[in-house]
Amino acid sequence: MVDAQILFNLNFLIMQKAVKQNGTATNKNSTVKKEVQKKLTEEAIGKTVVAKKPAINLDDRIQKFEKLRGLATQRERLTETLTELTKFNYNQDDSSSFHLRDSHNLEFRTTNTNLIKLVTSHLQSTLEQRKSEIEEQIVKFEL
Repeated sequence: MVDAQILFNLNFLIMQKAVKQNGTATNKNSTVKKEVQKKLTEEAIGKTVVAKKPAINLDDRIQKFEKLRGLATQRERLTETLTELTKFNYNQDDSSSFHLRDSHNLEFRTTNTNLIKLVTSHLQSTLEQRKSEIEEQIVKFEL
């Protein structure tokens, strides 16, 4: 209500200045005044304009729900992977090994603890970043 009063007073002052400059008020200022008065009247009687949201199709809503469920599933899998990765124990005595195998059955193996730490640290930070991105999508998600 106070903002509307300030707006009304400001428009009134603008109209007075226009009258002083050219001797008559312009049509534009009187239109603005009428709009402000109408807004003040509506505010005073408690009438508010409510924007209607378009109706959402049931199939669209179900599809959005499935997308949200998919995001939740991705987050759950990332959380489980991160938990398993933090449980991983690599010792200094070469008791740990790291294996990679491609689709042609070519394999890379190492027992280098420093390399294993480097790979697991990078993997952990990448998974944590992806998890936070998914959590942000879930928080911003609208059904």
